[in-house]
Amino acid sequence: MTTGVMMMEQNEITEILNRPVSQELLARDLTRLAYVAKDGTPRNVPIAFVWNGTEIVMCTTKNAPKLPALRANPMVALTIDTEVHPPKILLVRGPAELDVVDGIPDEYLEANTTYEMTPEQRVEWEAEVRSLYVDGMVRVVVTPTWVKLIDFETTLPSAVEELVRQRAERQGA
Repeated sequence: MTTGVMMMEQNEITEILNRPVSQELLARDLTRLAYVAKDGTPRNVPIAFVWNGTEIVMCTTKNAPKLPALRANPMVALTIDTEVHPPKILLVRGPAELDVVDGIPDEYLEANTTYEMTPEQRVEWEAEVRSLYVDGMVRVVVTPTWVKLIDFETTLPSAVEELVRQRAERQGA
């Protein structure tokens, strides 16, 4: 029985992720993390992230409900998109590796640098973070095994691509 898992070659993944639109999306501060919860139902949560050139790194609390689910089924899907028309969308799939760390991971502080804060607010926020996460955090690291960029100019959702092809066939193109 096939699981329907689509595989991509690493060079294909790298080519898509190196495109200017992908790089623009990977520089954003928020992704949507989709995973299967322990009760078997889907979850999709917004979470800050950092792209380090090969992996997407997110950080969370050691007691986050998503952690037991990710330990049981590490396969995740991420969506990074814009709020303008036409939207730009980067879809990423891959396994999530969990890395328990002492203290605050650098990625957590880096992922939150794009939020609009005054220097004084930033100092207060960082002090609050350091006092809250004294027990450490968990790095959720996703190495992409499948990616798709949709920009509605050079790439479309696969279903829309199919409709465009069908229309061209109907029109005798």
